[in-house]
Amino acid sequence: MSLDRSLKGKSGLVRHRNVLRRAERIARLEDNEKWAEDKNSVFSLVKVGNRKAVAAKKAPKADAAAADGAAAPAAGAAAAPAAKAAAAPAAKAPAKK
Repeated sequence: MSLDRSLKGKSGLVRHRNVLRRAERIARLEDNEKWAEDKNSVFSLVKVGNRKAVAAKKAPKADAAAADGAAAPAAGAAAAPAAKAAAAPAAKAPAKK
């Protein structure tokens, strides 16, 4: 017998949500010092953005070395044998008649 979707645990609620609950919005505003309990009302809260931070992709090592400047000739020298190796199988292919 399988378990109904509505009865599953909290693991489904862990994912990123764009809409925050009132308590979460107040906590976020307090962290940014934009809300004080004695000055503001809980009924007219300002909008609070909840953006998911995405880590930038790392550049490949060859691009990082080329950006360095000093290692650029070494990267170019390493690319030349690779180009020859790629062209070698094409040269060995038999000619079609």
